[in-house]
Amino acid sequence: MFKNSKAFCGFSVDDISKAKTFYENTLGIPVKEGSMGILELHIAGSTPLIIYPKPNHQPATFTVLNFPVDDIEKAVDQLIARGITFEQYEKPIKTNSKGICKSDHGPQMAWFKDPAGNILSVLQMN
Repeated sequence: MFKNSKAFCGFSVDDISKAKTFYENTLGIPVKEGSMGILELHIAGSTPLIIYPKPNHQPATFTVLNFPVDDIEKAVDQLIARGITFEQYEKPIKTNSKGICKSDHGPQMAWFKDPAGNILSVLQMN
């Protein structure tokens, strides 16, 4: 039934203006303002993702958006220079001082939050 569907995801934020500034200016993603206050993130090679305003927004407790990168050290350094603070975790695998989780069992990852508290990540496949 959905074999040829170009599915897309969406998630909520509590302040659409802050979200637009963050995704467009801080992360450098092309953002289009849609109807009903919805933002469309135009990420290379994918169907636009949507961000919608929700007054009683609760941040997800899981990663809502992953950004694959070729060099995680470089990506993390560039994001830190743009004011991003990376999360620090002890489990399941401890992150280093920059917030990067390095594992022999999967991608290297680092997590950060958008202004609404949603969890995002950059990841480098090993």
